[in-house]
Amino acid sequence: MRNVLCAVFVLGFALTAFAQAPAPAPTDRTRATHFRAADLHAALGKLPADRPSASVRVFSLDPYNVGVEQRQPRAQGAASHSDRAELFYVIDGSGTMLTGGTITDGKPNGTNTQGTTISGGTRIDFAKGDFIMVPSGVPHQFVDLTSAVQVMSMYLPNTAK
Repeated sequence: MRNVLCAVFVLGFALTAFAQAPAPAPTDRTRATHFRAADLHAALGKLPADRPSASVRVFSLDPYNVGVEQRQPRAQGAASHSDRAELFYVIDGSGTMLTGGTITDGKPNGTNTQGTTISGGTRIDFAKGDFIMVPSGVPHQFVDLTSAVQVMSMYLPNTAK
């Protein structure tokens, strides 16, 4: 009985989590796909604001993924990706990204390393309209956010051998 209750709880939680995530725009390799600004704003308006970050998947065209992240003025995690670079475009807001250094409490998770803080690194102050390119393997973390920030993120897989 206890296992059944646990399974029901986990399934219910998973369904709730997936119900909150907007579905990715259909991407057809034979024609252009359009994701309207009104649809993006509507999807962003549905994102929860009670967690450090949430995102809307805009396009997936393997091996590329494009999303819009909404970062809240809360502590953000640190990450690095060994298999891909990450390009950020600041849609709205301003803040600081810490890049480089070492993720002090980093734990491997597939091709990612995740943790809570970066030791060392370089501070990059950013504002609306800025681009930030983070090469593969470079730790990065949003820090010192004073208001919500919206960024487009695009993963760029390593192609050099």
